[in-house]
Amino acid sequence: MSKKIVVAGGGGFIGGHLVGELLSQGAEVRAVDVKSPGQWYQQFEDAENRVLDLSLKEACEEALEGADEVYNLAADMGGMGFIENNKAAFMLSVLINTHLLQAAADADVKRFFFSSSACVYAAGKQTSPDVTALKEDDAYPAMPEDGYGWEKLFSERMCRDFAEDFGLYVRMARYHNVYGPYGTYDGGREKAPAAICRKVAQAKLSGRHEIDVWGDGEQTRSFMYIDDCLYGTQTIMNSEIDYPINLGSSELVTINQLVDIVERIAGIEVERQYDLSAPQGVRGRNSDNTLIKKDLDWEPSIRLEDGLARTYAWIYNELTVPVAA
Repeated sequence: MSKKIVVAGGGGFIGGHLVGELLSQGAEVRAVDVKSPGQWYQQFEDAENRVLDLSLKEACEEALEGADEVYNLAADMGGMGFIENNKAAFMLSVLINTHLLQAAADADVKRFFFSSSACVYAAGKQTSPDVTALKEDDAYPAMPEDGYGWEKLFSERMCRDFAEDFGLYVRMARYHNVYGPYGTYDGGREKAPAAICRKVAQAKLSGRHEIDVWGDGEQTRSFMYIDDCLYGTQTIMNSEIDYPINLGSSELVTINQLVDIVERIAGIEVERQYDLSAPQGVRGRNSDNTLIKKDLDWEPSIRLEDGLARTYAWIYNELTVPVAA
């Protein structure tokens, strides 16, 4: 008999991909999201799709009725521009994890996954582009990203406490910059890979080969393609890893190098206008994958250039295909 799996945030970027992956594996999936169905990034007829506000306790109880496993990917989310200007909204996401954990314990859910973030890491360890890759222990002493990072770090502690006090099976992964098709690429919530792909595609389509780049372009990041995220998430869920673990690529690049790659994919060169007043986040961030390689004998391995090629192709198509009336 197939498991009933609830994907909280199933109408979002990662959640939508996860719903599709679980359905392909034969699982019975309930996708839950606060957005109206027309705003879901992906929607699958074979899933049970519900619109619920998971910041409410009653909604979480309804969402988890009869569930065997829960993937909590639900949160207010966006790129650095959105993160730096919506700190209170991000803190309120703690209500989602609070009520989902309570409902999971009450419903005797067998497995619970929480999607944390690299934003939990102490800012003082991320001040240089030549950043030392972040180990799991680097989250303490705590000084995470204001708003979003604090919410994720607090929710990690809450997951641990529910595991200790109620015996709830909890697994946690700290995502590092997930990207890929079927995600936000404009409107203010997009992250760097999607934003750069969109800007370069628009430059190619318009013939005006110029884009704006936030900061000086020398800030560094690693980016994980969605397929690696899905595999890692499910593998961690079914592992013995009961502590928060990094899930991210260790391929560090500058934002300028990110633009270089997208230029090659698009077949054009663009003039870069650097906006030093724009939100930039930390100066450097990378994932130390020592633990995931030790515990799972695996780490995210899809090359950035390969993942960006797929992402650029999807965004370019979105920009060129007329929207149905």
